Amino acid sequence: MTKRMMLGLMLLAVMVFGLSACGGGGGRSDDDFVNLLTLPDTGQTTCYDTTGAIIDCAATGQDGEFSVNPMSFTDNGDTVTDNVTGLIWQMTDDGDTRSWQEALDYCNGLSLAGSSDWRLPTRRELMHIVDYGRYDPAIDPVFSSRSFLYWSASSNASNPDFAWSVDFGGGSVNSYDKSSSHYVRCVR
Repeated sequence: MTKRMMLGLMLLAVMVFGLSACGGGGGRSDDDFVNLLTLPDTGQTTCYDTTGAIIDCAATGQDGEFSVNPMSFTDNGDTVTDNVTGLIWQMTDDGDTRSWQEALDYCNGLSLAGSSDWRLPTRRELMHIVDYGRYDPAIDPVFSSRSFLYWSASSNASNPDFAWSVDFGGGSVNSYDKSSSHYVRCVR
């Protein structure tokens, strides 16, 4: 084993140990932190040359060549289960846009499919359901989604008056003033 590989394994062990040590608070378990370390698949399966023509992905090094934790969803009627993370998503937004605080309140008050423990997803959770192999909307068709911005619960650390949103038109992630109006997709 090379020194570089050993250093990488040691760093990973420190990260896992540090995350596990935090597992006792905030209602998260060690399994939640292991899931946070899991790379999500992007859904990208097509590769392109420099002119934009579709090419065979073999040995290109492009994202379409690799599959890590492939996206897999189960349609539950009003909800969608992410079979990789175990999260359960609201299948369809209610068609209303809201400010960030209104989005938090909406999810916290939502009762859907016999459950009332809904919440606004983190930026990372919302990014996990973006399918970069699709466009307009960039999400699996099992979801009923608009090609527009959806709020996350994550504030922008450099500017707390802003929070992160994911655009399901193409999958971009940006922060916006919390008074802006975006759609909401709750998770549990």
